[in-house]
Amino acid sequence: MDDDYLEAVLDLVEQVPPGRVVTYGSVAEVLADRLGRGGPRQVGQVMSRAGGDLPWWRVVNASGRPPAHLHGEAIRRLRAEGCPVLGEGDDAHVAVRRALWWPDDDVPG
Repeated sequence: MDDDYLEAVLDLVEQVPPGRVVTYGSVAEVLADRLGRGGPRQVGQVMSRAGGDLPWWRVVNASGRPPAHLHGEAIRRLRAEGCPVLGEGDDAHVAVRRALWWPDDDVPG
């Protein structure tokens, strides 16, 4: 994976506002339009290597679930930000249709 793609993923995820989420697939789609490459798995690889300062909890899979090994912490942070979370415990997940953020929503460029 090249540095340009890695930086593009990190830059995009840093823009996600509190209380909103992106999916691995939506990040990949935006970057495919901008860079012409990458997919959800590549986004996941970048996220798994990202530092702690990145709002990693705002990236979920298509069904609204954060990474399994960080599920509890991610759900706690998302709820604290006012993100619409459905269910409890291991069944908790984001209401993606209500929380999905797209770069064109409120970030120029």
